[in-house]
Amino acid sequence: MEKNAKIYVAGHRGLVGSAIMRCLEGYGYNNIITRSHQELDLRNQAQVNRFFDEEQPEFVFLAAAKVGGILANNTYPAHFMYDNLMISANVVHAAYEHQVKKLLFLGSSCIYPKMAPQPIKEEHLLTGSLEPTNEGYALAKISGMQMCKYYRRQFGCDYISAMPTNLYGINDNFDLNSSHVLPAMIRKFHDAKVQNKPEVILWGTGKVLREFLFVDDLADALVHLMNHYSAESHVNIGTGEDLSINELALLVKEVVGYQGQIVYDSSKPDGTPRKLLDVSLLHSTGWHHKVSLRQGIEIVYKWYQEQNK
Repeated sequence: MEKNAKIYVAGHRGLVGSAIMRCLEGYGYNNIITRSHQELDLRNQAQVNRFFDEEQPEFVFLAAAKVGGILANNTYPAHFMYDNLMISANVVHAAYEHQVKKLLFLGSSCIYPKMAPQPIKEEHLLTGSLEPTNEGYALAKISGMQMCKYYRRQFGCDYISAMPTNLYGINDNFDLNSSHVLPAMIRKFHDAKVQNKPEVILWGTGKVLREFLFVDDLADALVHLMNHYSAESHVNIGTGEDLSINELALLVKEVVGYQGQIVYDSSKPDGTPRKLLDVSLLHSTGWHHKVSLRQGIEIVYKWYQEQNK
C-alpha cells in the first residue's frame, strides 16, 4: 500500500478497528476513510454500494462485526448470524464490483472446531463441530472467510483473511457482564484494590490455558499481511505462547498492585481446556509479536486508570 492509498477501515471505533487506525497513522498512511454505524449500515446492500461508488477505496480492512459474549451469542444466534453474514456479503461483493485492489477480512477464534487439536493449525478449519453457544456467529465468520477464498479463486481478487487469538488492549470492554477474561480481571483487581476487599473471586479452576495478543500487535500484523501476504489460506495471528488462567491472574494482580487473595469458584465453567494457535505460517511471512503480556497489561491498566479518574 502506498502511503497516500485510499484505505477504508470498516469498524474503526471497535477494539481492533481503532488499533488499525493507530497503526496506519503511525506508519504515515494519510488517506484513511471511515464511517460510523450511524452513517453507514453495512447490513444494507444499497448503502454499502452507494458508499463504494462515492469513495472508491483501494484497500479495505473489514474489522466490522456484531460481537458479544457467550450469553449474547447463545440468546440471539439469529441476530449474530444475520448481521455478520450481511456485513461480509455486502462488503466483499461491493469490493469486487468496485475493483478494490486488496481486502483483508477478520475472522474469530470461535471458527475452529470445539475439539480442535492443539496448537490449532489453519487447516483444522471445518474439520469438526463448532461450540454450540456461538455457532451462529462462527458460521457467519466462516462464510466471510470462505467468500474471500472463492472470490480469489473465481475472479482473481486479492482478498485475504486473518484469524486472531484472544485480544486485549486500549478501548477494550471492561463491563463485568460482557467483557472477556483479561479486561474483566483488570477491573476486578482494580476495584478490589480501591475498595480494600480481602479477596477477588474468579470463575472456574484457574487451570485452563489461554493465549493473549495485544491488539496493537494484531494491527501491526494486519498491515504487514496487507503488504506482504497473498494466498487462499487464512493466517492465524497470535504469540504462539499460552499460560494458565491462574498465572494470568497472578500477573494482573501484580501489575494492579492488589494485595489480597485470589479465590476460584469451581462451580462456574472453565470453558475449553486449551485454545492455542499455531502461528508458523505468520512467522514464515517475517512477522513476530513485539509486546510481552506484562508490557501489554501495564499499558492497558494505565489507560484504564486514566479513563476512570
